[in-house]
Amino acid sequence: MTSFRGLILDYGGVLTDGPEMADLPVRARAAGLRVALLSDAHSVPDEYAERFDAVVLGGATGARKPDPEAFRRTAQLLGLAPDDCVVVDDLPINVRGASAAGAVGVRHTDPDSTLRELDILFDW
Repeated sequence: MTSFRGLILDYGGVLTDGPEMADLPVRARAAGLRVALLSDAHSVPDEYAERFDAVVLGGATGARKPDPEAFRRTAQLLGLAPDDCVVVDDLPINVRGASAAGAVGVRHTDPDSTLRELDILFDW
């Protein structure tokens, strides 16, 4: 059993990378995880937003990626500490920001490798 209780996902480049990635928040919530969307986008389609416990767009928390504070504040919205969370983003600078906040960062390059890594981290 994993100690991670939260998953923070980027929108563009991650959730938009095929149906398996788009369904990831649903899968995570079904496994009992708290799930947030953290994106620099100004909006996301409603069918994506409704899959999350928290949606943070742009600088809504007062900090933007890659600032570690953006990840800390998003984890807080989930009722979690950053070290309870795994963050998936396609930009290395954002993964480094997540890691600096205390979260485990996963760089998304393709669905297969990202899902394989999450399977290991969450023991699905």
